[in-house]
Amino acid sequence: MKLEDFNGLDRRTAIEALRPCLDIPRWSEELADGRPFASVAELVSAADLAASPFTAEEIDRALAHHPPIGRRAAGSTAEASLSRSEQSGVDPNDTEVAAALATGNLAYEARFGRVFLVRAAGRSASEMLALLDERLTHSAAAEDVIVAEQLREIAVLRVKGLITA
Repeated sequence: MKLEDFNGLDRRTAIEALRPCLDIPRWSEELADGRPFASVAELVSAADLAASPFTAEEIDRALAHHPPIGRRAAGSTAEASLSRSEQSGVDPNDTEVAAALATGNLAYEARFGRVFLVRAAGRSASEMLALLDERLTHSAAAEDVIVAEQLREIAVLRVKGLITA
């Protein structure tokens, strides 16, 4: 979508357009209410600022939509399509890495009570597995900070992909 078109949307439609990037109402509303943006860079900066910080409740809401790393998102929604694209570095035919990711995802969920979240775009399955293994050694407090940062990175990357000059 062109920035000019995004700037011209009514508020509700602008919020809905942003929802696949990150389903956190406050974040989408802040960006919709911040229009018009003079440039994509200004919009990206606003997306970054609105994401800092997320509340624990907002993070929980956003994570409810994220499939575990290595598991393809089902459905035909824009968010599912984005997730599949971002996880393109995971080859479902690499059964060894897929099994290790599945095991690691279960261990992460058991340890932290939520899905493992990592910015998958541009990362290989092996890189994501190494990050998963490393993050299993973190404290809950350290993980809270990392998860919020990963969520922010994902949201900003998705905005960059959604809105063009």
